[in-house]
Amino acid sequence: MTQLPGLLDTEAIRKDFPLLDRQVHDGRKIVYLDNAATSQKPRQVLDALNAYYERHNANVHRGVHVLAEEATALYEGARDKVAAFINAPSRDEVIFTKNASESLNLVANMLGWADEPYRVDRETEIVITEMEHHSNIVPWQLLSQRTGAQLKWFGLTDDGRLDLTNIEEVITERTKIVSFTLVSNLLGTFNPVETIIRRAQEVGALVCIDASQAAPHMVLDVQALQADFVAFTGHKMCGPTGIGVLWGRQELLEDLPPFLGGGEMIETVSMHSSTYAPAPHKFEAGTPPIAQAVGLGAAVDYLSSIGMDKIAAHEHVITEYAVKRLLEVPDLRIIGPSSAEDRGATISFTLGDIHPHDVGQVLDEQGIAVRVGHHCARPVCLRYGIPATTRASFYLYSTPAEVDALVDGLEHVRNFFG
Repeated sequence: MTQLPGLLDTEAIRKDFPLLDRQVHDGRKIVYLDNAATSQKPRQVLDALNAYYERHNANVHRGVHVLAEEATALYEGARDKVAAFINAPSRDEVIFTKNASESLNLVANMLGWADEPYRVDRETEIVITEMEHHSNIVPWQLLSQRTGAQLKWFGLTDDGRLDLTNIEEVITERTKIVSFTLVSNLLGTFNPVETIIRRAQEVGALVCIDASQAAPHMVLDVQALQADFVAFTGHKMCGPTGIGVLWGRQELLEDLPPFLGGGEMIETVSMHSSTYAPAPHKFEAGTPPIAQAVGLGAAVDYLSSIGMDKIAAHEHVITEYAVKRLLEVPDLRIIGPSSAEDRGATISFTLGDIHPHDVGQVLDEQGIAVRVGHHCARPVCLRYGIPATTRASFYLYSTPAEVDALVDGLEHVRNFFG
């Protein structure tokens, strides 16, 4: 068995994740390398979800009975945990959504309906990048179409990085919002946050960061980032599906209009008009994802108990080893930075002329779960002239042995297709 320094005690950690013991396809132990799509859930999160439904299930905030008070305490307690996890200055800056896509749509719609100085209209510009997940492209396209604002973007270099050579021409005095990913879900690229934010601040533009591929894997400090909004999702960081987070600076949340209307987000309602509750409830219309928030709080507890710095170090070792091993495979081309120093724990690749869907299917027959397709980042595939990629992505429970299994599986793929 390959031994590498700097790894977590994966043998102990993997005991917390029941699914990792599952066998598929006639007794093959599953090798789960699809963590960029969703992570597995530890028993601690599953237990928290079960306990909520078995002992505390009720709607939050409005009830005066004991169950409602318990449910409210658990739900708002999860907000406290998330705020501490991302070093938010105030718990009231943490908004629960159903996923990162909704968080990004929330920002786009707030700006579309806002008054000056935040309003996006035909006199303004929106800036994104060519490496974004569709969730950070389509909302801005919709906003551009609705308001007449000009949509601009940074292109990509041949080695999978943002081309910032024309940053002063892309981000101008007309720019109202710059929205970009912290870590690419296809390329794995770490983006130069400081450079982009510095230019945005020079022209007075707001900055929104998609941290969906960052929050599960590294220390996420929203104060250090100096962005205006940060979005991420729970299901990629050991939490349940159906829960996302939008963090926003409090003064912005106070000034910007709500996106969804309904119960819970109001202060007073008459037949003529309504006034709104303070943030975060102003942006959480209707019954919120209560159980999912409780599960996310448990996930935050779990990750914090291990240490995000230790998780990041573990993944760096695994990724470095994976890059080295994958580059040994004939005809394999990594899409994005080939150095582990410049990427997260996600590696997308092509294998000669074999279609990624065929690669994924043959790997699946060996119990190896990877992702295939354009990974909701089709502009990246178009940029590099490829129909799709195979993507292997790692997490705190990933092992060198699983990397070796992937490499052996790819050799089987090559033999299978001659």
